[in-house]
Amino acid sequence: MKAIVCDKYGSPDDLELKEVKKPFPTENQVLVKVHSASLNFGNLVLLKGKPFLARFAFGLTKPKYSIPGGDIAGTIEAVGEKVKLFKVGDQVFGDLSGCGWGGFSQYVTVPENALALKPVNFSFEEAAATPMAGVTALQGLRDKGKIKKGDNVLIYGASGGVGTFAVQIAKSFGAEVTGVCSTRNVEILRSIGADHIIDYTKEDFNQHQERYDLVLGVNGSNSISTYKRVLKQNGRFVHVGGSESQLYQTLFLGPFSSMTGSKKISSLLQRANQKDLNDLKELLDIGKVKPIIDKRFKLSEITEAFNYFQEGHAQGKVVITL
Repeated sequence: MKAIVCDKYGSPDDLELKEVKKPFPTENQVLVKVHSASLNFGNLVLLKGKPFLARFAFGLTKPKYSIPGGDIAGTIEAVGEKVKLFKVGDQVFGDLSGCGWGGFSQYVTVPENALALKPVNFSFEEAAATPMAGVTALQGLRDKGKIKKGDNVLIYGASGGVGTFAVQIAKSFGAEVTGVCSTRNVEILRSIGADHIIDYTKEDFNQHQERYDLVLGVNGSNSISTYKRVLKQNGRFVHVGGSESQLYQTLFLGPFSSMTGSKKISSLLQRANQKDLNDLKELLDIGKVKPIIDKRFKLSEITEAFNYFQEGHAQGKVVITL
């Protein structure tokens, strides 16, 4: 079968399309024929080995997982003898970041607890665009952010993969949502239901006067003090992504800052799990949430896909079609 292989940390130019041996499922695995995959920030971390802390999970000197790719959607072609949840022919989607990656390939073996049935009315591309970004947004808002009906929520970096899901998920919880984006993305945020939009190219966020119960930092390079300033008393800031300096501020200064006042600063480390994937699927099934797809690339165009993605201007998700 064909797969994207990367045996060293580096750049998108180091990704190679190769012929590799087709895998065979163990007793608790299924074999999935992959129809679509998608890119996430975790794919860049696995490719580059940055920030360095990530290497303790991905391999200190070279990638532990030579075939990248987390999000997939496809059809089950074979099942292990102890598999109970799925059968041959089922259309599924899932996030492989917690079970060995490997999604940028024609076939991949997956533990059954990493998958869910694909929403019936969704294409494989739409399904593949959903798991990691959608679950990250759900965990950041619901679990870390303790979102509740009526909350005034700010999402910084609202037009990317996680951000577009976060806007819709926050609305599904009954929150009033403000999204921060550039001019070119304003219409996208309007289309997915943002109540208010801040165009950071026209408005200095450091001078913003509104206060929020919850701020989800998905992208950007603002200091933690900037986010803390716009929080209400007892407000919560959740760091999901952004600059390395912002990450380290959250990790090392956040706990101290949280202990010295009523405003809470925390960082989310997304963890793929079947329950949250099924919770997200419920929102997809009832039309509360939909993925926004920016561009589609073929597997053979993986370098171009990564180069486009790492520019940081994707409107929603970047999808790989097989």
